[in-house]
Amino acid sequence: MYRIVKKEVLAPVSKLLVIEAPDVARKAQAGQFVIVRAHEKGERIPLTIADFDREAGTITIVVQEVGKTSTYLGHMEEGDHLASFTGPLGTPTEIEKYGTVVLVGGGLGIAPIYPICRELRQVGNHVIGIIGARNKDLLFWEDKMRTVTDELIVCTDDGSYARKALVTVPLKELLDQGRKIDRVWGIGPAIMMKFVSLTTQPYGVKTIVSLNSIMVDGTGMCGACRVSVGGRTRFACVDGPEFDGHEVDWDLLLSRLRIYQDLEQIAMQKYREKLGKIKA
Repeated sequence: MYRIVKKEVLAPVSKLLVIEAPDVARKAQAGQFVIVRAHEKGERIPLTIADFDREAGTITIVVQEVGKTSTYLGHMEEGDHLASFTGPLGTPTEIEKYGTVVLVGGGLGIAPIYPICRELRQVGNHVIGIIGARNKDLLFWEDKMRTVTDELIVCTDDGSYARKALVTVPLKELLDQGRKIDRVWGIGPAIMMKFVSLTTQPYGVKTIVSLNSIMVDGTGMCGACRVSVGGRTRFACVDGPEFDGHEVDWDLLLSRLRIYQDLEQIAMQKYREKLGKIKA
């Protein structure tokens, strides 16, 4: 059993959970993920590691309440226990001294780019961060991101805070300025990562994305997380989750992400009804 030692509300639908998991924390690296099961009969969902503390033996995850399981996790409290917490999984981010790097985090993607920014800066890169959300209420970790970046650009889609723009707008401006950008990371919703990749492609700047494909076991055995990269079938759980964004078949990925959309809506509706009965 994995105890929740801290909970923080980052936004109305985004919750930070610090989990007591010393074995996972001992080996965790930026870019990796865990597979979480909230209770004995719960589904397994992948969540990217947002931070880790080896000494305290904890892993930080950020959950956005969009489906039944993520909403259940968001309602858990400090002292509650998760049924399973498997990891660290996936290939870590390749941390090297590239020069000037840009990391783009959209929505929940702000959480996983934080440790990547930190480690890239520690080895001597000039780190430019771009973070954005649909509105001010969904934006989080601005202050934390300033501690691990040399420059930080903040956007909201609706202009309710900071600059009114999609995250791809300042990214393109940086590229148009003629600054030598050596590598770009983009993490967030699949559609955002697609357009980050399309933005950088004409400039020939290698762009890394973290694919949030459907996963089940997280060890490469089930094949549920298969994605097409460079014309080859890859498994996001063991070959990724990070891939070259210019080689991802985004249309195939987006269509696969919609496979269980109807079932997810039905499950969420039943869960809401169950919550309503409990509250009544």
